[in-house]
Amino acid sequence: MRPDLEVVQICRGEAFKAWSHGYPYHTVRWHFHPEYEIHLIVETSGRYFVGDFIGEFEPGNLILTGPNLPHNWVSNVPEGQVIERRGLIVQFTERFIENTMDVFPELAVFKTILQKSPRGLLFDPETAKAVKPNLSELVDAHGARRIALFMQIIHQLVNAPERKPLASHNYMPDPSGYMSVSMNKVLSYIAENLTSPKKESSLAAIAGQSASAFSRSFHKHTGMTPVQYINRLRINLACQLLMSEEGMSVTDICYEVGFNNLSNFNRQFLALKAMAPSRFRVLHAEQFARKAAA
Repeated sequence: MRPDLEVVQICRGEAFKAWSHGYPYHTVRWHFHPEYEIHLIVETSGRYFVGDFIGEFEPGNLILTGPNLPHNWVSNVPEGQVIERRGLIVQFTERFIENTMDVFPELAVFKTILQKSPRGLLFDPETAKAVKPNLSELVDAHGARRIALFMQIIHQLVNAPERKPLASHNYMPDPSGYMSVSMNKVLSYIAENLTSPKKESSLAAIAGQSASAFSRSFHKHTGMTPVQYINRLRINLACQLLMSEEGMSVTDICYEVGFNNLSNFNRQFLALKAMAPSRFRVLHAEQFARKAAA
């Protein structure tokens, strides 16, 4: 089965994405992305898949996956049960980490680990235990503290006493093969042209399908209509701007992320975030001020 493309949105003004998710969750499927990923399981056990590797996981499962390496973790959780925070994740691009190593030659030792990451690397339980508090704090950290925590995590990975490759020696991720899948081509096109106007008929043409077949296929693949999917990505981008660009008005952000109607932007934002954009900005500023004063 071919993996799905996951579109990783790294916030403007941030070097990498640090986040957590529960279970079930929409990214819990056989998928890949061009970014490196550090992934720590903090709750549940089950079976995980990395390239052509299949194994059992439990809390403390710490993995580094390289660019375009397909992976998935499937938890043994009774149907209907919801886990609020199953995993802690950091995702970063090749360009970012290569530039960082150029600026800080002391990080060159990390290159050896990155070179092995296309097979996926499993770290020992003691390293996972040491990394956990830093990853947990990193998810909500701001400013220079994010960089300090990221560097500390890299230090811990570099000094791990054990790193076990997962996929077989001859396994090589093949993104060109994955991207031949019509729906992945569409998702990649949407991500690269998120703020541009799009017609569903044009997306269907990229997929090589009729409009009706494309609509059914897209919904099956993402659980959303194309419009819902695009709106969700645009609202996520708007949140990033609301948090990082104090000089931009809500109206400016509306048009910047691809909406051409302020009332529709406000309506979509409210539906997805349960508050108005202006309220989102105020709450974020208050939270940041509390952390700064702590």
